[in-house]
Amino acid sequence: MAWYCDYAIGDPVHGPYHDREYGFAEADEARLFERLVLEINQAGLNWGLILKKRAGFQAAYDGFDVDRVAAYGAAERARLLADPGIVRNRLKVEAAIHNAQVIRGFRESHGGFAGWLAAHHPLTKPQWVRLFKKSFRFTGGEITGEFLMSIGYLPGTHRTDCPTAAVIAALSPPWMEAGECFYDSVE
Repeated sequence: MAWYCDYAIGDPVHGPYHDREYGFAEADEARLFERLVLEINQAGLNWGLILKKRAGFQAAYDGFDVDRVAAYGAAERARLLADPGIVRNRLKVEAAIHNAQVIRGFRESHGGFAGWLAAHHPLTKPQWVRLFKKSFRFTGGEITGEFLMSIGYLPGTHRTDCPTAAVIAALSPPWMEAGECFYDSVE
Protein backbone atom coordinates (compact mmCIF):
# COMPACT_ATOMS: atom_id res chain seq x y z
CA MET A 1 0.00 0.00 0.00
CA ALA A 2 1.28 3.47 -0.84
CA TRP A 3 1.17 5.86 2.09
CA TYR A 4 0.24 9.47 1.42
CA CYS A 5 2.45 10.48 4.35
CA ASP A 6 5.57 9.20 2.58
CA TYR A 7 5.60 12.09 0.13
CA ALA A 8 3.07 14.58 1.51
CA ILE A 9 4.64 15.51 4.83
CA GLY A 10 6.65 18.67 4.31
CA ASP A 11 5.68 18.99 0.64
CA PRO A 12 4.55 22.56 -0.15
CA VAL A 13 1.59 21.36 -2.24
CA HIS A 14 0.52 18.13 -0.55
CA GLY A 15 1.61 18.91 3.00
CA PRO A 16 -1.13 21.34 4.05
CA TYR A 17 -3.86 19.11 2.59
CA HIS A 18 -2.37 16.02 4.26
CA ASP A 19 -1.96 17.75 7.62
CA ARG A 20 -5.31 19.56 7.86
CA GLU A 21 -7.87 17.93 5.60
CA TYR A 22 -7.16 14.43 4.32
CA GLY A 23 -9.00 11.90 6.47
CA PHE A 24 -10.70 14.44 8.74
CA ALA A 25 -14.48 14.12 9.04
CA GLU A 26 -16.30 16.82 7.11
CA ALA A 27 -19.95 17.90 7.25
CA ASP A 28 -19.97 21.32 5.54
CA GLU A 29 -21.93 21.08 2.29
CA ALA A 30 -19.66 23.36 0.24
CA ARG A 31 -16.52 21.57 1.44
CA LEU A 32 -18.03 18.16 0.73
CA PHE A 33 -19.03 19.31 -2.74
CA GLU A 34 -15.57 20.78 -3.30
CA ARG A 35 -13.90 17.51 -2.35
CA LEU A 36 -16.18 15.58 -4.69
CA VAL A 37 -15.49 17.97 -7.59
CA LEU A 38 -11.74 17.87 -6.94
CA GLU A 39 -11.69 14.06 -6.82
CA ILE A 40 -13.69 13.87 -10.05
CA ASN A 41 -11.29 16.27 -11.73
CA GLN A 42 -8.27 14.33 -10.51
CA ALA A 43 -9.31 11.28 -12.57
CA GLY A 44 -6.48 10.60 -15.00
CA LEU A 45 -4.37 13.41 -13.57
CA ASN A 46 -1.94 14.04 -10.73
CA TRP A 47 -3.42 15.03 -7.34
CA GLY A 48 -0.72 17.68 -6.99
CA LEU A 49 -1.99 19.38 -10.16
CA ILE A 50 -5.50 19.48 -8.71
CA LEU A 51 -4.25 20.97 -5.45
CA LYS A 52 -2.32 23.61 -7.42
CA LYS A 53 -5.50 24.48 -9.32
CA ARG A 54 -7.68 24.44 -6.22
CA ALA A 55 -8.04 28.23 -6.00
CA GLY A 56 -9.02 28.25 -9.66
CA PHE A 57 -11.69 25.64 -8.99
CA GLN A 58 -12.99 27.62 -6.02
CA ALA A 59 -13.31 30.76 -8.13
CA ALA A 60 -14.73 28.99 -11.18
CA TYR A 61 -17.37 27.10 -9.18
CA ASP A 62 -18.50 30.07 -7.08
CA GLY A 63 -16.90 28.84 -3.86
CA PHE A 64 -18.63 25.49 -4.39
CA ASP A 65 -22.01 26.99 -3.56
CA VAL A 66 -24.27 24.06 -4.39
CA ASP A 67 -27.29 26.20 -5.31
CA ARG A 68 -25.31 28.40 -7.67
CA VAL A 69 -23.59 25.49 -9.41
CA ALA A 70 -26.85 23.52 -9.65
CA ALA A 71 -28.36 26.45 -11.54
CA TYR A 72 -25.54 26.75 -14.10
CA GLY A 73 -26.74 26.99 -17.68
CA ALA A 74 -25.11 27.16 -21.08
CA ALA A 75 -23.18 30.37 -20.38
CA GLU A 76 -21.60 29.00 -17.20
CA ARG A 77 -20.75 25.71 -18.93
CA ALA A 78 -18.99 27.61 -21.72
CA ARG A 79 -17.17 29.77 -19.15
CA LEU A 80 -15.93 26.70 -17.29
CA LEU A 81 -14.77 24.96 -20.46
CA ALA A 82 -12.74 28.06 -21.37
CA ASP A 83 -11.20 28.57 -17.90
CA PRO A 84 -7.47 27.67 -17.84
CA GLY A 85 -7.56 27.73 -14.02
CA ILE A 86 -9.43 24.41 -13.90
CA VAL A 87 -9.53 21.09 -15.73
CA ARG A 88 -11.48 21.82 -18.91
CA ASN A 89 -13.22 18.54 -19.49
CA ARG A 90 -16.85 18.60 -20.62
CA LEU A 91 -17.79 15.36 -18.83
CA LYS A 92 -16.27 16.58 -15.56
CA VAL A 93 -17.97 19.98 -15.84
CA GLU A 94 -21.32 18.34 -16.56
CA ALA A 95 -20.80 15.95 -13.64
CA ALA A 96 -20.14 18.84 -11.25
CA ILE A 97 -23.37 20.58 -12.27
CA HIS A 98 -25.43 17.41 -12.16
CA ASN A 99 -23.94 16.39 -8.81
CA ALA A 100 -24.74 19.81 -7.34
CA GLN A 101 -28.37 19.22 -8.36
CA VAL A 102 -28.31 15.81 -6.68
CA ILE A 103 -26.80 17.26 -3.50
CA ARG A 104 -29.44 19.98 -3.44
CA GLY A 105 -32.05 17.20 -3.52
CA PHE A 106 -30.45 15.58 -0.47
CA ARG A 107 -31.58 18.55 1.60
CA GLU A 108 -35.18 17.45 1.32
CA SER A 109 -34.56 13.71 1.64
CA HIS A 110 -31.73 13.72 4.24
CA GLY A 111 -31.22 17.27 5.46
CA GLY A 112 -28.21 17.67 3.15
CA PHE A 113 -25.18 15.89 1.74
CA ALA A 114 -23.72 15.16 5.19
CA GLY A 115 -27.04 13.68 6.28
CA TRP A 116 -27.16 11.48 3.17
CA LEU A 117 -23.65 10.18 3.88
CA ALA A 118 -24.46 9.54 7.54
CA ALA A 119 -27.71 7.76 6.65
CA HIS A 120 -25.81 5.21 4.57
CA HIS A 121 -22.92 4.69 6.99
CA PRO A 122 -21.37 2.21 7.50
CA LEU A 123 -20.92 0.62 4.09
CA THR A 124 -18.01 -1.25 2.57
CA LYS A 125 -16.19 0.42 -0.30
CA PRO A 126 -17.98 -1.72 -2.94
CA GLN A 127 -21.35 -0.79 -1.41
CA TRP A 128 -20.41 2.92 -1.40
CA VAL A 129 -19.28 2.68 -5.02
CA ARG A 130 -22.61 1.17 -6.10
CA LEU A 131 -24.51 3.85 -4.18
CA PHE A 132 -22.44 6.69 -5.65
CA LYS A 133 -22.79 5.32 -9.19
CA LYS A 134 -26.59 5.28 -8.74
CA SER A 135 -26.63 8.80 -7.30
CA PHE A 136 -23.89 10.81 -9.03
CA ARG A 137 -22.06 11.15 -12.32
CA PHE A 138 -18.37 10.41 -12.88
CA THR A 139 -17.96 8.52 -9.62
CA GLY A 140 -16.25 5.20 -10.23
CA GLY A 141 -14.48 3.12 -7.63
CA GLU A 142 -11.29 5.17 -7.36
CA ILE A 143 -13.05 8.54 -7.20
CA THR A 144 -15.61 7.33 -4.68
CA GLY A 145 -12.97 5.65 -2.53
CA GLU A 146 -10.67 8.68 -2.51
CA PHE A 147 -13.56 11.02 -1.75
CA LEU A 148 -14.72 8.89 1.18
CA MET A 149 -11.16 8.51 2.51
CA SER A 150 -10.66 12.26 2.27
CA ILE A 151 -13.72 12.95 4.45
CA GLY A 152 -13.22 10.18 7.00
CA TYR A 153 -15.81 7.67 5.82
CA LEU A 154 -13.22 5.10 4.76
CA PRO A 155 -9.77 4.69 6.31
CA GLY A 156 -7.19 6.66 4.38
CA THR A 157 -3.56 6.13 3.59
CA HIS A 158 -2.01 7.73 6.66
CA ARG A 159 0.67 5.55 8.21
CA THR A 160 -0.12 4.59 11.79
CA ASP A 161 2.99 6.49 12.94
CA CYS A 162 1.93 9.67 11.12
CA PRO A 163 1.24 12.54 13.55
CA THR A 164 -1.86 13.47 11.54
CA ALA A 165 -3.20 9.92 11.87
CA ALA A 166 -3.09 10.32 15.65
CA VAL A 167 -5.01 13.60 15.45
CA ILE A 168 -7.64 12.02 13.21
CA ALA A 169 -7.94 8.96 15.46
CA ALA A 170 -8.55 11.21 18.48
CA LEU A 171 -11.48 12.75 16.59
CA SER A 172 -13.07 9.32 15.88
CA PRO A 173 -13.93 9.70 12.19
CA PRO A 174 -16.88 7.68 10.88
CA TRP A 175 -14.75 4.81 9.56
CA MET A 176 -13.35 4.17 13.03
CA GLU A 177 -16.85 3.76 14.37
CA ALA A 178 -17.37 0.94 11.84
CA GLY A 179 -14.37 -1.04 13.11
CA GLU A 180 -11.11 -2.19 11.65
CA CYS A 181 -12.75 -4.71 9.32
CA PHE A 182 -13.29 -1.85 6.91
CA TYR A 183 -9.54 -1.53 6.27
CA ASP A 184 -9.73 -4.59 4.05
CA SER A 185 -12.45 -3.08 1.89
CA VAL A 186 -10.47 0.04 0.97
CA GLU A 187 -7.75 -1.41 -1.23
